[in-house]
Amino acid sequence: MKQSFENCIRCTICVEDCPAFKANPEYPGPKQAGPDAERFRLDGIETVDKWITHCTQCKRCDYACPYGVDPSKLILKAQIRYVKENGRTLPQVLFSNFHYIARLGSMFSVVTNLITSSVLVGKLFKLIGLRNDIPFPRFRFRTLQRFHGQSAAHKRIAAAPKQRKAAFFHGCYLNSNAPDEGRMIVAVLEHFGIRVVVPAQVCCGLPALGNGDLKKARTLATWNSKELAKYVDEGWDIIYSCTSCGHTLINDYPGILGTDEGVRISENTWNLYEYLLLLRDEGQIAFNFKPVEKAISYHVPCHLRGRGVPYPADRIFSEIPGVQIHIQDENCCGFSGSYGFKEKNRETTDTLGRIAVESLMKTNPDAIISDCGSCRMQISNFTDTRIVDPIHVLYEALGLP
Repeated sequence: MKQSFENCIRCTICVEDCPAFKANPEYPGPKQAGPDAERFRLDGIETVDKWITHCTQCKRCDYACPYGVDPSKLILKAQIRYVKENGRTLPQVLFSNFHYIARLGSMFSVVTNLITSSVLVGKLFKLIGLRNDIPFPRFRFRTLQRFHGQSAAHKRIAAAPKQRKAAFFHGCYLNSNAPDEGRMIVAVLEHFGIRVVVPAQVCCGLPALGNGDLKKARTLATWNSKELAKYVDEGWDIIYSCTSCGHTLINDYPGILGTDEGVRISENTWNLYEYLLLLRDEGQIAFNFKPVEKAISYHVPCHLRGRGVPYPADRIFSEIPGVQIHIQDENCCGFSGSYGFKEKNRETTDTLGRIAVESLMKTNPDAIISDCGSCRMQISNFTDTRIVDPIHVLYEALGLP
């Protein structure tokens, strides 16, 4: 996770694009928290690093920097060191191990959902430093892993020699909280004649990284890499829909793992819509869309911005007859996964959420879409307008049942 900072010329472009800096006066911005402070850290000079915990790790500073400094990686390294030196809070421990919580939560979903929505547990949440004024995501018993259909092993054997083969990395949210959308993604891929497998997998490790637990993140990444590398070596493409999971696989795995497996996974991982466009442009599939008469505001997740403009889903949806799509990529929703559930971040999170939703609602949309489950949860806190995963629009345009 070593990052060079010498190329920083202190132009402050990263600061101008930093959501946390705009919303939280205690945060000095990525330039000071990243390359400026790193000079002191490497010289062994004590720095006041408490304010680095205000960074949401949205990565907008990395995308904004014209010199490739990647301030967020410098800040993440400092965040991990800060947690190591000052100890982990209970919320940090819980979210670092959210993979296990999600597994148990879905297994006992009826009881879990009753417990997490109770007033008593809400008070307990607040007592340990979590917010109790926003709904906790509901768990589903029929997870994507348990109720996908054919087994992964069967599908691997059944793949035709010349058929495109996609291994779907769904992540925690699509598996335990929104499995129906995960099944829709599989159905869309299969609609285009792509052989799909849902590999055994654990959390990508981002929640552990974001809560200062590099060891746990590396453990999870190692587990996934052993499984995913097998598919890559057999000619499977790795497909993701959750933009934060995808960012982790592509941008973090090579550094976290320091192995050839991490590099191979990074080089063979694709965003769902990016992948469909690639196959269409190569002439392997064709889009035959039915009209969908909808005005849609598209909240582009921060972790997708680095994949290039125009955004893959926007390019596809612009070809659907009747769809009027309005891109909203100038604002971070402010939630950033576990960051938004912590009471200490409430003001920053809510300020950014209101700004994002105000922008999304300017076009008076019939629906709002966003690739990120965390973004969708946040936006739903500030509007009654329907917000869904983009797969719903594509599913309708393809006329799938």
